[in-house]
Amino acid sequence: MSRILRVAGAQMGPNQKADSRRAILDRMIALLDQAAGQGAQLVVFPELPFTTFFPRWLIESTQELDTYFERDLPGPNTQPLFDRARALGVGMYVGHAELTPQGQRFNTAVTVGPDGTILGKYRKIHLPGTVEPRPGDRFQQLEKRYFDYGDMGFPAFRGPEAWGRGILGMLICNDRRWPEGWRCYGLQGVELMLIGYNSAAYDPMGGTSESADLRTFHSTLAVQSNAYMNATWAVSVAKAGNEDGSGLIGGSVIVDPNGIVRAEAKTLGDEVILAEVDLDACRQGKEKMFDFAAHRRPQWYRAIVDQVGAVPPP
Repeated sequence: MSRILRVAGAQMGPNQKADSRRAILDRMIALLDQAAGQGAQLVVFPELPFTTFFPRWLIESTQELDTYFERDLPGPNTQPLFDRARALGVGMYVGHAELTPQGQRFNTAVTVGPDGTILGKYRKIHLPGTVEPRPGDRFQQLEKRYFDYGDMGFPAFRGPEAWGRGILGMLICNDRRWPEGWRCYGLQGVELMLIGYNSAAYDPMGGTSESADLRTFHSTLAVQSNAYMNATWAVSVAKAGNEDGSGLIGGSVIVDPNGIVRAEAKTLGDEVILAEVDLDACRQGKEKMFDFAAHRRPQWYRAIVDQVGAVPPP
């Protein structure tokens, strides 16, 4: 059985506040078609691709806030994308702002198989930013205000037979910077990590020391290092460019289990990147350097789960 999967990252350019839902969806379908035309079996979209990145704005009206959320997925605003993916026989990872029947709000991603079946669901755990807006700042980072912390943990899942029954995991944006999530997936034997992000091209907390280049470097570094340390492929995909005056980095990448970048976006716009993903290439790392059963010593890791902030020695 082949364990080679052709994977695409569907980087998106900016979504402006004034852009209609239909116009954005048409761009996503065009990217899906482009990727499928190049033989992609799985297409990875960014975090929150259906709208602008609304957490940068203070939104005080619940009615307005609700317009950014999906009560059902697929639903009225997203069904054509799911229909097109199923017609093409292509799977996809896609993010969305989820509003549950109980009124909870999550930054969520799902992975859909080539037959339209939802294979896995993940809710973002590492929410950045603040609850209250910072006085005087034009752009905010208010994910803690608009979203609940993810409550599903890090659930790995199997892909279909056509994908070699690979073990997949999902992260969203800031999650990719935290090694704990990667290791939780690594301990489930993950072979392909799917990630969507919307990362500011400036310090979203108001500092001046982080340039777009530095933030792009950190984004790629986090994926390369964690892919290597968990012997997994990783596909990390941006929504990029200038959204209503606020810059987003690009830098979408496909990284192999050695941490080597196999494909990388060159623009800040709509762009498809592709790579042949050999899932069996994960075995080298998993059976040697990162043979967890042979080398891990969890009795010394207690602080990782017992402690939140740093505690300096006396």
